[in-house]
Amino acid sequence: MDKLLIPAENPLLQAAMKAAQNWGVTVQIEPNPPAGTEADGFVRIARGKQKLVYPFEIRHALQPATLGIALQRLARLGKKALLVTDYVTPALADELKARGVAFLDTAGNAYIEEGPLLIWVKGQKRLEKPGITTFAAGKAFQPTGLQILFTLLCNPGAVNRPYRELGKMAGVAHGTVGWVIPDLQQQGFVRDLNGKRGTRRLFQQERLLAQWADAYARTLRPRTLLGRYYIGTLDGWRDWPLLDHGAQWGGEPAGALLTDYLRPGELTIYAEKMPARLAARMKFLKEPEPGHAAVVEVRKRFWDFPAEPHHANLVPPLLTYADLLATGDARCIETARMIYDAHIIRLFNEA
Repeated sequence: MDKLLIPAENPLLQAAMKAAQNWGVTVQIEPNPPAGTEADGFVRIARGKQKLVYPFEIRHALQPATLGIALQRLARLGKKALLVTDYVTPALADELKARGVAFLDTAGNAYIEEGPLLIWVKGQKRLEKPGITTFAAGKAFQPTGLQILFTLLCNPGAVNRPYRELGKMAGVAHGTVGWVIPDLQQQGFVRDLNGKRGTRRLFQQERLLAQWADAYARTLRPRTLLGRYYIGTLDGWRDWPLLDHGAQWGGEPAGALLTDYLRPGELTIYAEKMPARLAARMKFLKEPEPGHAAVVEVRKRFWDFPAEPHHANLVPPLLTYADLLATGDARCIETARMIYDAHIIRLFNEA
């Protein structure tokens, strides 16, 4: 099933296109986009005789924690892709320009550089536009709904399980499942094949993952933090006996173990509750002291299904992927891409 293109009348898209006209260019929807695209659509940008066609990706309420997922999505569209959003702060504008990422926002901030055409505007004030959604809408993208989505993305076949069983896997009440699944059906992410019972499937999984990762970074991830602690050194972290203390690696250490590419700058641990014995053994401190500046994050596990057999000490790869993107760090984003290619794409074939 091809990805559905964003309608040309989308309020955010229309506002960004109109704002760009202040800089001497015309922006129009490309009427004949290629089939099978992962883009939200295509725009034609013209100035004089120069005409450029960009695939674009719409991201709402861009912030440092969601920059990684935006960059990941744009990278899949090719080198010449356009980010369209409601507002880009001056700091994020500098970051996007440094990475060579073209963008437009509804306030008139923009960066487009190709051939003789250069548009570089930052510092325009945010506009409050009624009717422009600034977050992923729907009950499925509220915190408890995100737990259900996470479970389904990691276990696509679970979409056919009884609500009570799916709720247990997601760590939520089964009644919550009862309003999330219909919401996903309304948005086109879940459908019953031929109307037969037991034939429910996930659709547009890549788009669903992108929306989940974005909403997770905004709303669910901040709620999982149990505490930040300090230790003397990160050396020897691979030998920590996490499983003995009911914990698993996430974030950067999980990325390092899955790819052997990343050297963690800080450690992330997931557990049902604070692993007090592990903290005592590794001498966690609540405040940094001289010689104890290395950071350990402890986050609450919010799912209840088994780890992958070969990676029992790691959280699901999809969560590692999302946590790495949420850092905004270039090497973490590259590690996330490697995890996506090696561990996540195959999940879409299971749906």
